Amino acid sequence: MNLKRKLLPFLYIFLFPVIVLAQTSKGTAFKLVPLGVLGGIDESNLSAYMLAPAGSNNYICLDAGTVHYGIEKAVANKTFNVPASTVLRQYIKGYFISHSHLDHIAGLIINSPEDSTKNIYALNDCIETVKTHYFTWKSWANFADQGETPALKKYHYKVLEPGTETAIENTELKVQAFPLSHSNLTSTAFLVNSNDNYLLYLGDTGPDEIEKSNNLQNLWQAVAQLVKGKKLKAILIEVSFPNEQPDKTLFGHLTPKWLMTEMDKLATITGADAVKGLNIVVTHLKPPVTSISKIKTQLKAANKLQLNLIYPQQGKALNF
Repeated sequence: MNLKRKLLPFLYIFLFPVIVLAQTSKGTAFKLVPLGVLGGIDESNLSAYMLAPAGSNNYICLDAGTVHYGIEKAVANKTFNVPASTVLRQYIKGYFISHSHLDHIAGLIINSPEDSTKNIYALNDCIETVKTHYFTWKSWANFADQGETPALKKYHYKVLEPGTETAIENTELKVQAFPLSHSNLTSTAFLVNSNDNYLLYLGDTGPDEIEKSNNLQNLWQAVAQLVKGKKLKAILIEVSFPNEQPDKTLFGHLTPKWLMTEMDKLATITGADAVKGLNIVVTHLKPPVTSISKIKTQLKAANKLQLNLIYPQQGKALNF
């Protein structure tokens, strides 16, 4: 009996982390690792998010503005316990590029010599730009299997059809793409499905009213039942500028006012109770720091729907 009493504290020390892990992972569907969270001039921290089902290392990368530096930050933060090269080559199973602006694809291009064979998924217009402007021998080198010769055949282009759910190779995930309006080009929202749990990632987008579009309204209609059924675990959506930015110079981006306008539209479809507490991961905040602070203050003041506003940090994992 005395021996058992002496052993109990040691058993508690060893078992407590396991108990805590089991409690915190309960109900978790996704692990999200931000590799880059900002818009603007900081090339070390541009839009890129690794996403995998909980308990899996089969990740996709949603946009790829910053890749290597973000992985290094994640390794330093103990998010990954393997070398950065292993994360790049083995953990990332494919790239999903929302649109062809450099702040969403530069990391993929720069890291291509060190990367492994995998797919690049995007809408056709985005694929064509990558094929004809980036992976060419005048711009870089053609690491893909289409386009200018010689083609090095490391990457394979996968054109997504809007509204069609596609199984993602080498993962347990499926994805559905929706077009977004981003000033002079088409951006993309990716609805990721993991065993009937969902996460929605939006590339850069402007509000429907300014963009003269119905793309966001169509997206809210498409995900409304998932929100009502508590199957949509998080929405990643951009807010690039504070409210002081004139509408005529938004260039296909959102402000706190316009984000909440769009969230009101979603709540109109689902009912306000359905969106209360919904995880909204705010992406693509543009420096300087004063603007970012203002955006956060304005979002907090405007959050009448009681959304759970989350500001991702580079290299620190989020679970949903």
